[in-house]
Amino acid sequence: MPAPPDIAKTIANKKFIDPTEQNWLEGPRDRGFELLFALKVFWEFLRGFRGLHFVGPCITVFGSARFKEGHRYYEAARSMSKRLSEELGLSIMTGGGPGIMEAANRGAREAGGPSVGCNIALPFEQSVNPYVDKFVTIRYFFVRKVMLAKYSYAFVIFPGGFGTMDEFFEILTLVQTKKVENFPIVVMGMDYYQPIRDYVQFMVEQGTISPEDLNLVLFTDSEEEAVNHIRQFLTANYKPVRRSRPVWWLFEKS
Repeated sequence: MPAPPDIAKTIANKKFIDPTEQNWLEGPRDRGFELLFALKVFWEFLRGFRGLHFVGPCITVFGSARFKEGHRYYEAARSMSKRLSEELGLSIMTGGGPGIMEAANRGAREAGGPSVGCNIALPFEQSVNPYVDKFVTIRYFFVRKVMLAKYSYAFVIFPGGFGTMDEFFEILTLVQTKKVENFPIVVMGMDYYQPIRDYVQFMVEQGTISPEDLNLVLFTDSEEEAVNHIRQFLTANYKPVRRSRPVWWLFEKS
């Protein structure tokens, strides 16, 4: 008798999902366990670097995995990514899953541009969407977030849930603290993000952020404004670099 679909998917992901790791934040563990975990994290970074080294400069698109085709945010992400790919010539990178991620990868594919995914291994919900040309599947969220930021020169945030908020504010913190500089952040969905805009203004009033921090993010619903904003940043700050070619003895492919 075949295993039920949910169990089958869990079994398929077993090499990425280890039940013993689900409580690794509970405090000190056996030293052997801690060393093994550190090695697993190091290996995940190596896999990510190796898999994404030749994807080219990217624009990363964040957003909910739950919006379906036909939803206004899905279609907005699809259209926006198509324009970014056509007009700016950069790769479109996403988390590689469904929803907004699928829409963005789909838009890039329809424009004939590179479409990249950095998927997360979960026991439910997430699988690689069919519109990515190149992808890696990562075990740990924090490693995945590094990959989504490392190869990108601009970030576009569509409506989403906890994961999107986490990604949005982590990127915003990196820019605010100048860990990365001159990287534009565009937030699409004025009505959805109005409460966030109000609260950011409240932070300014309370003195927890500076008034100039408001300039770190462009909130808009206009594709034209968003594309022009990113183009201006890239034109002013991006300097093309010569990228290394694949090395045959490392079994690399372009």
